[in-house]
Amino acid sequence: MKFGLRKPSIKKRISARTSIKRQIVHRAGLKMPRGYGWLRDPKKAAYNKVYNKTTFDIFKIIKKFMK
Repeated sequence: MKFGLRKPSIKKRISARTSIKRQIVHRAGLKMPRGYGWLRDPKKAAYNKVYNKTTFDIFKIIKKFMK
């Protein structure tokens, strides 16, 4: 498990928002409501919860200072 600062990847940020799979799911309206990750894949949901609490993103820090 990672602790601290996440290493940013511009390539991954762009590809996650423009992937064909994401476009199909969005346009078909097959999105699950927030919080349903525990039903769909509990192991992944638990990992993501811990990961997001133990790491932080440099872009969010910069965004806070810009306000």
